Amino acid sequence: MKTVLSTKMLSLSQKELFLNSGLGLVEYDALKIELLDVKIPLDHSNYIFTSKNAVNAFLKQTDGLDRSGFNAFCVGGKTKALLEDNGLKVMAMHEYASELAKHIVESHKSERFLFLCGNRRRDVIPQALTNNEIGFEEMEVYRTELHPKIFKRDFDGILFFSPSGIQSYLLENTIGSSTLFCIGDTTAAEAKKHSNHIILANKPTVENVLVQAINHYRDA
Repeated sequence: MKTVLSTKMLSLSQKELFLNSGLGLVEYDALKIELLDVKIPLDHSNYIFTSKNAVNAFLKQTDGLDRSGFNAFCVGGKTKALLEDNGLKVMAMHEYASELAKHIVESHKSERFLFLCGNRRRDVIPQALTNNEIGFEEMEVYRTELHPKIFKRDFDGILFFSPSGIQSYLLENTIGSSTLFCIGDTTAAEAKKHSNHIILANKPTVENVLVQAINHYRDA
């Protein structure tokens, strides 16, 4: 039986999708997320979220408040769903930060934004807003820490969901001959430093990474 390592704990439905394929699965969290004890200003109209972690930090602070007056701009369908489920109005959602930045530059140039982010945030959105003289502030509301674990075995495939996840895995392990399944371009770019056996998801979702692995080994 082929066995795949997920560097992120999967939901029950995600695991079922995978295990019904006949593949073996090992999972762990390569990263540890800590929400910071910071006071998020609530006097902004427009908030930018590129992860569910940032949304959770915002929700924690606004628990019990009416959130309908906050406009959200976000990356990813699951981030959008979490925002809408908790009463925020999602003005724009794109699958990639570069697409969201382009939308803001083209359609919201005269507005101001608060970008809620983590300590490992990429420069894509701040750079685009700065280059186009769009007013914004950014605030670090969570931290992503590497959470290494030793595996004394090889895996046929490894599922990676961020460049940080790859860095964490490699602190105690090697890639060997594993095929690497990556959620997006930046993760794949990091993976390419360590392997030529890379398969990129055609949609940046956890489910699509799983489907790529299932299809790869089904066709093998």
